[in-house]
Amino acid sequence: MSTLAPVDPPPTSASDSQDSGREPSRTGLDPRNVRRGVLEHVRFSRGKNPETATAHDRFMALALAVRDRLADRWVRTARTYYEQDVKRAYYLSAEYLLGRALGNNLINIGMYEAAEQAMREMGVDLSTLVEMEPDAGLGNGGLGRLAACFLDSLATLGYPGMGYGIRYEFGIFTQDIVNGYQVERADEWLKFGNPWEIVRPEKAVPVRFFGRVEHHQGADGRPVARWVGGKTVIGVPFDTPIAGYGNNTVNTLRLWQARASEEFDLLLFNAGDYERSVVEKNDSEVISKVLYPNDAFQAGKELRLKQQYFFVACSIADIVRRYLKSHTDFRDFPNKAAIQLNDTHPAIAVAELMRVFVDEKRLQWDEAFAITQATFGYTNHTLLAEAMEKWPATLFERLLPRHLEIIYEINHRFLRQVQIRYPFDNDRMRRMSLVEEGPDKKIRMAHLAVVGSHSVNGVAELHSNLLKRDVLPDFAEMFPERFNNKTNGVTPRRWLSWSNPRLAKLITSRIGGEWATDLDQLQKLAPLAEDAEFRKAFAEVKRQNKQDLARYLRDTCQVDLNPNAIFDVQIKRLHEYKRQLLNAVHIVSLWMKARRDPSTIIAPRVFLFGAKAAPGYHEAKLIIRLINGISEVVNSDAGTTGLQVLFVPNYRVSLAERIIPATDVSEQISTAGMEASGTGNMKFMMNGALTLGTLDGANVEIRQAVGDENFFLFGLTVDEVLARKRAGYKPREEYERNVELREALDLIASGFFSPEDKNLYKPLVDGLLNEDRYLLLADFGAYAARQQDVARVYKDQEKWTRMAIHNVAQAGIFSSDRTIKQYAEEIWRVKQTPIS
Repeated sequence: MSTLAPVDPPPTSASDSQDSGREPSRTGLDPRNVRRGVLEHVRFSRGKNPETATAHDRFMALALAVRDRLADRWVRTARTYYEQDVKRAYYLSAEYLLGRALGNNLINIGMYEAAEQAMREMGVDLSTLVEMEPDAGLGNGGLGRLAACFLDSLATLGYPGMGYGIRYEFGIFTQDIVNGYQVERADEWLKFGNPWEIVRPEKAVPVRFFGRVEHHQGADGRPVARWVGGKTVIGVPFDTPIAGYGNNTVNTLRLWQARASEEFDLLLFNAGDYERSVVEKNDSEVISKVLYPNDAFQAGKELRLKQQYFFVACSIADIVRRYLKSHTDFRDFPNKAAIQLNDTHPAIAVAELMRVFVDEKRLQWDEAFAITQATFGYTNHTLLAEAMEKWPATLFERLLPRHLEIIYEINHRFLRQVQIRYPFDNDRMRRMSLVEEGPDKKIRMAHLAVVGSHSVNGVAELHSNLLKRDVLPDFAEMFPERFNNKTNGVTPRRWLSWSNPRLAKLITSRIGGEWATDLDQLQKLAPLAEDAEFRKAFAEVKRQNKQDLARYLRDTCQVDLNPNAIFDVQIKRLHEYKRQLLNAVHIVSLWMKARRDPSTIIAPRVFLFGAKAAPGYHEAKLIIRLINGISEVVNSDAGTTGLQVLFVPNYRVSLAERIIPATDVSEQISTAGMEASGTGNMKFMMNGALTLGTLDGANVEIRQAVGDENFFLFGLTVDEVLARKRAGYKPREEYERNVELREALDLIASGFFSPEDKNLYKPLVDGLLNEDRYLLLADFGAYAARQQDVARVYKDQEKWTRMAIHNVAQAGIFSSDRTIKQYAEEIWRVKQTPIS
């Protein structure tokens, strides 16, 4: 990432620098007061003299000085929401892929340049301090990064909102590449502390697991259920401020950490049983220990369900507590709280809110369920059947016995509605049931979320249509009014202002700075595609970004990349449907042709990959090993072929911030009908990369926005994929038909890229030849042909730059501000609340 200062918004108000009653060193945005604030934290928060302070001390002191300025607005925001009794949106997500916070916060509150000057006066380079911050990797991929973008947009647009999740002690693992293989290490992101969060032990919540349910009749003659016994875990909230851009709003992300109800058994300790004295503490705290434990084993499944219920129970208790501060009648609850379920991970919230209403607050069932439905919205993020969560009923019965009863009751009443609506259609009832019958009865969490919500949305136009047609057709037929689309978006503050300051400055110099909060303003760039001077400046920005990335990768990966080559990039979670393997097989084919005749390479090419494979996902990890094997061979004669390949280890938000601004070609090549939306495709487009992609996810809308002439389309459509499979797809026929494909697969199968084990990649090749579940071979010919088109267009730099400018100009609809505005107006019914 460049060390240039990103574009700052103006100070939000004059009072920020001269607010009577507040210490200017705590609130001032001018360099002098920022410097004073940092020096005070060096002394009073870090206990150091400026002369003896380490780089880490300076980073923490600056972060705390920034937090001071956030805290002032944070308090005002909370007070305004409370005094005006506003309706709030509560976002429940198991993942928040936040990345680094320092640079983003400096931009949003308008003090980047002041901080840069203050640090310079202290003899410190601000960019060095920014680089010290570890990524907050509390997510796995697009789901978590979307949640982070949404929080930014909620605050920037001034909507009352709050995020809830888990404070994982260890986030997504740190990835090392050893002998070409992925090796996972714990991500110790909290090792040196987190300056942004504030712990709130006074708002801790007890959470019950296991136990039993007692039933009796209450004094009012109504049945009463009491969940008793079992184990109690304490959820302790840690709050992180989320600053809006150019305004005074600072919302909250509340992450829950698990602690034991009894930290320590002194009697056992004194008796010499040291291990058992802390066993309760360890058993409880493992709940918030690590993001996504391996659920290949029963213990892993139990832990994941524990995690989901833990943060949901804490969050629901917190939302109800906040509501009861100003209200006594729950009939108004949906008018004050909108709860959005980010995929199925928090779907147990439907049963939990019902438990609170019926068991604790003694509401009648029908009234409680009507309130629950009016409160919840559900966002679906997948079309893959294996990703639709189902939990064994036996696990539910043991871990959450009362919730299983509630789910059974919801299902009983719901299936009666289905029966009345569709008499004698037992197959429909079986398909729609919240319970999947069979030898091992399972609870369908997606069905629970749909039945318990008033809104169900997909995250791209194509995805939402397929959701209604293929994934949940019975529900869409019965509740057509619930289903809607909210195409994902990304925040331009992080993904353009911060990550690409050169381009941000160029854009601002031509159209002004309003685009940062009104991304549709970028459309003013479209006529500038015909301005030779602007094209030259635009191309120069890309050239410098590529040089920066090449330097960084030389220093970190010890590989010299050609910055004049096409930077062809595929960075995303590694899954077979995303088809990194298609990219890899094509590289082998391209290299083989280049070895025979170097003139076949129209333009030199650098292929960059970044991805993490789930620890238990053998095929995905084997693909990583293959890419590294290909890299070793191809890079050895790059001078002859003009081709280079690099798998960049430990892909994360801060690495994406470096790679995306330098990218020429964005690889979005998933099998049509598999990707829900994608957000990486939007970030690349916003930064002037051209998309090579299938008609999948949000690619469809990107192509509609930029026009077919500014998008490299290839591959089967959704309907063509289905037709090929129904017709009895035979991948071996593709192998026999395409000589280049056959040569590449034969070379991989021969062990050429794994001399230590000739049969290493045999499972990958056999899987393609015998099943090819994601139709790599069917799309290979079209993909290879389109790659040739990419190279030919790239040779005409004037044309390429025009196309890139048009991509940036049409990125406005992919702002997360637009997405959040649609959620707020169409699902949540929350109103913007300015903070004075």
